[in-house]
Order: sequence, then C-alpha cells, then structure tokens
Amino acid sequence: MTKLYSTHCPRCNVLVAKLNQKNVKFEEITDINTMEKMGIMSVPMLLVDDKLMDFKEAVTWINAQ
Repeated sequence: MTKLYSTHCPRCNVLVAKLNQKNVKFEEITDINTMEKMGIMSVPMLLVDDKLMDFKEAVTWINAQ
C-alpha cells in the first residue's frame, strides 16, 4: 500500500492531485506523532514498497505510473 505523509500543505496537495490523476490508491497519513516516530521531519513524503521518497522523488515516481 502506498502511503502519503501529509499536512495538507501546498506540496502535499500537489501529490494528492497527481496520485488521483494516475489512479494510484494510497493512504494519507496526517498524524504528526507518527511522522516524528518515523524520523520524518518534512512533508510530503511518499512511502512505496518500503522506499520513502521526498517531493521530487515522489513526483518522478508518480509521473512514471
């Protein structure tokens, strides 16, 4: 399952829109405590197959879908 760690910031919203355009099923996680426990200090972050991607990597991955 693809997971998007988000705070609904502008970049987060861009990834949500791109994921929806490509019909990629994902779970959006907005709990700050969960992100902190994972060591996530900035958002958005996209988790796919145990690989955590920042915004730029995530856009590249989504565009390739």
